[in-house]
Amino acid sequence: MSTFIDIYNMAKPLTPALDAEQFDFSLNGGVTLRGYRGEVTEGAPLVLLHSINAVPSAMEMRPLFEHYRDKRPVWVPDLPGFGLSDRPDVAYNPSLYARWLAEWLESLDQPADVVALSLTGEFMARAILEQGAKVRSLSLISPTGMGIRTPPTTQSGSRVDRFLTSPWVGRPLYRVLTSQPSIRWFLGQAFVGSTPEHMVRYALETASQPGAHFAPIKFLTFSLFTEQAVSRLYSRLKLPCLVLYDRDPNIGFERLPELTEVHSHWAAKQLSPSLGLPHWELTAETIEALEDFWKPPEQGAMRSGDIPDHGARRESA
Repeated sequence: MSTFIDIYNMAKPLTPALDAEQFDFSLNGGVTLRGYRGEVTEGAPLVLLHSINAVPSAMEMRPLFEHYRDKRPVWVPDLPGFGLSDRPDVAYNPSLYARWLAEWLESLDQPADVVALSLTGEFMARAILEQGAKVRSLSLISPTGMGIRTPPTTQSGSRVDRFLTSPWVGRPLYRVLTSQPSIRWFLGQAFVGSTPEHMVRYALETASQPGAHFAPIKFLTFSLFTEQAVSRLYSRLKLPCLVLYDRDPNIGFERLPELTEVHSHWAAKQLSPSLGLPHWELTAETIEALEDFWKPPEQGAMRSGDIPDHGARRESA
């Protein structure tokens, strides 16, 4: 094990994911959340939240940040456990992330439009429902919890959880999963075209930071997911919600009509062809969908009925 410890201790300070002003915020419990902000200070804030996987960071939201950085206040945090933020050895769980998000969002001048990628959408739903986070709208890109297949959830402290989070298994496993071939393969699953090389390089760099394995190993135990997220989380939200989706090798959207066909404040847009990161390969289309969603109803904002199919056929909208 000393080999792994030495490798982590020799890691250089992490290069910023975005060429932008950085911010930090002290959360309860002594954890510091860090991230990036744009040049504009006046107006309704836009918050961009990366996904949860082995090597996520604010880099995942770079195309949207670059577009909005000089147009409205935009914030891109690295969630605790990732990127520039603290990576403590704590019991990471969905409610903890919800609390952290709610604490930080409360520090903003006014409620934000939030765009969350993948599993982080579930955390945001919890932040709103459990912590009373004030959010103006919630846009979910390739959200988890909307397919007919659900991940095998694991309780914290279970035998599987103890096995994967043990120092004898967790860190060596993480090293294997974040080798260059593994990172290139996993990122390649999210792109129709070629994977940007700077994403691969940054993923390798962030994976080498001290404490980088703590939160991702929890992700691998599936204990960060919520069972029946549609009924327990999404259907209980009352604010305007948008889903941007197409095909995803790990996520299904068969249950999306349970939201858009029943709740008028839910809308959806299929951005094709994409495999989980439409804001990278279909940036203009993603921005157009977001802008349409944010328009006041009298200006022709998107309605849930505009999207006829969210199921297995996956036809382009």
